[in-house]
Amino acid sequence: MEITDPIRFEEYKRLSPSSVAAYGGRFLARGGPVTPLEGNWEPKRMVLLEFPNVAQAQAWLDSQEYAPARRLRQLSAKARMVVIEGTALSQS
Repeated sequence: MEITDPIRFEEYKRLSPSSVAAYGGRFLARGGPVTPLEGNWEPKRMVLLEFPNVAQAQAWLDSQEYAPARRLRQLSAKARMVVIEGTALSQS
């Protein structure tokens, strides 16, 4: 993600968490420092969300709850989004 309008993006950051939570999601990383370990990829900002499944992630992205924040994100940042289906890790 590359922020193009920091002031507008602050409003996005304020609005988005409640919609993420409403769809069972949570933030795992939200814009901290990115340190490439191998290769030449140097993203400016990364955000990592976890949802119970791909369907919930898609439902959140397309939801009315997220729509106002999504529009702010589209106006204030350049983003690439992917969904990665994974497995839950057991906790000891």
